[in-house]
Amino acid sequence: MPRTGQPLSVTMTNFGSLGWVTDKRDGYRYEPTHPETGSPWPEMPALLTELWQEVADYPALPEACLVNWYAPDSRMGMHVDWDEEATDAAVVSISLGDKARFRLGGQRRGGKTGSMVLSSGDVVVLGDEARSCYHGVDRIYPGTSTLLPPEAFPGGGRINLTMRRVKRA
Repeated sequence: MPRTGQPLSVTMTNFGSLGWVTDKRDGYRYEPTHPETGSPWPEMPALLTELWQEVADYPALPEACLVNWYAPDSRMGMHVDWDEEATDAAVVSISLGDKARFRLGGQRRGGKTGSMVLSSGDVVVLGDEARSCYHGVDRIYPGTSTLLPPEAFPGGGRINLTMRRVKRA
C-alpha cells in the first residue's frame, strides 16, 4: 500500500497490455510489465474481451484486467477506481469461486451503503454515475463453491477479474 507499505490482503496479477500495480514508493499505477519479472502481462483472453464488448458500452477494448485472489479471510476496503484516464469507461467485474459480500456506497466516502452477495459467474458493471461510487468486498463465504481447487487455492476463496480501459478512446 502507498504510504504504509503494508501488503494488500488479496494476491494479484494482471492480463492485458497494462497491469495495475502498487507499492510504497510509487503508489497506484498502471505498468506494461510485471514489476518483479519485467515481463509483459499475459494477453487478455478472448472470452473476457468478448464479455467487455457485450456489457461495457465503450468504443475501445479494455487494456487491463486485474486478477485478485481473495483467500477466505481477505477483504477489499471501500474505494473508488480513479487511477484510469478513461473514467468514462465502465469497470467490469467477474466473480469466480466462493460467494462474497459486495458493498456499494455513494460518490462520497462514508454514508449509507448497500450490499449484495455475489456468486461465482456474477458480473457487475460499474458505469455512468456508479463508476465513481465507493465499493468494496467485506466478506468471503468460504466453502460456497468448489470451482477453485484446494491444492492451488488453500481454503478456496474467490477470484475476481476486473476489466478496465485505462486510456481514453
